[in-house]
Amino acid sequence: MVPIDEALAIIKRGVDELLPEEELVKKLEQGRPLRIKAGFDPTAPDLHLGHTVLINKLRQFQDLGHEVIFLIGDFTGMIGDPSGKSATRPPLTEEQVAANAVTYKEQVFKILDPAKTRVAFNSEWMSKLGAADMIRLAGQYTVARMLERDDFAKRYQSEQSIAIHEFLYPLIQGYDSVALEADVELGGTDQKFNLLMGRVLQKGHGQEPQVILTMPILEGLDGVQKMSKSLGNYIGVNDAPGEMFAKLLSVPDELLWRYFELLSFRPMEEVAGYREAVAGGANPQDYKKILAEEIITRFHGEEAAKNAHNSAGNRVALGEIPDNVPTVEISLDGQGELPIAAVLRLAGLVKNGAAARDVLGRGAVFINGEQLEGGREFVLGDEAVIQAGKKKIARVVIAK
Repeated sequence: MVPIDEALAIIKRGVDELLPEEELVKKLEQGRPLRIKAGFDPTAPDLHLGHTVLINKLRQFQDLGHEVIFLIGDFTGMIGDPSGKSATRPPLTEEQVAANAVTYKEQVFKILDPAKTRVAFNSEWMSKLGAADMIRLAGQYTVARMLERDDFAKRYQSEQSIAIHEFLYPLIQGYDSVALEADVELGGTDQKFNLLMGRVLQKGHGQEPQVILTMPILEGLDGVQKMSKSLGNYIGVNDAPGEMFAKLLSVPDELLWRYFELLSFRPMEEVAGYREAVAGGANPQDYKKILAEEIITRFHGEEAAKNAHNSAGNRVALGEIPDNVPTVEISLDGQGELPIAAVLRLAGLVKNGAAARDVLGRGAVFINGEQLEGGREFVLGDEAVIQAGKKKIARVVIAK
């Protein structure tokens, strides 16, 4: 086993809260593999990198020798988690839950080690509880304490409806910890109330209460709001390599280090070195490429990661020639030759003459991968790959 101080440094990487830390130390001192639980309601079929923040932490626990329980909330998914919601969330059907659960497992095993992962479904024990059991479970918490939860309190104060079944969600999530005898439970910061519920119910069942660990919510590509498909600021786990590469290179510079901390498995000492280099004048794009290669390798393999920047439709770096470059044929229209500014405009690589002058003045025009210095004229039969800025590139053929 890894020394406790080293293990704690890994466990605490990127963590928002670890409660109580002293209890985790005592559990680690026992020298046995701990049962690490994280629950996921299969409410959507596809994951994005924001979802993987929690899964990455599970992988770190696996690498430390602990048992990871990937809990699929097929029972709670039919209730709908009210955490952070301003309205009652519609429940899913059994068919939707089952279909999404299959997709979840396919995606998470690109991060987790299947041989070291126990996949559980909370319907295994919840479907066996009768009405009397549910009443006894509900009797272990009060309405007053439920209304202390931030989202419930806001809805109650604003006279928005709260369905009775929503009070059952945190109770059932807490009971999952009892059923699994969890030592540690992970969740997002919006799950803190539910995670603490597990401690309460475990104590009531005579178990040693779990330690809770909350992970921050990852900001999306806009750098402001949380990563979300509905907001369009996400990087999907199933995005094509080229699309993933382009999105990661568009991450705001100020977010790069947070992405490294939460999404990368590189040592933080190494990341600190990158950060110092950028502070000293290095280009942040170089380190975005390092992060992109690691993440694309994780989900698509090494070969795809090496070639992601060449993918069709990708925003490539200046001077890089992607595969499948579109061919554009332009006419001399009776002229003996065409200057580069006219070629850029006629080929659709710039909008107008002013834009052509701009990219030429910035040194952002590349011909066959070489930066253009000065002017260039094209004559009949000339053919070249011309790039104007990072987004526009074409194979230009000069015809009559």
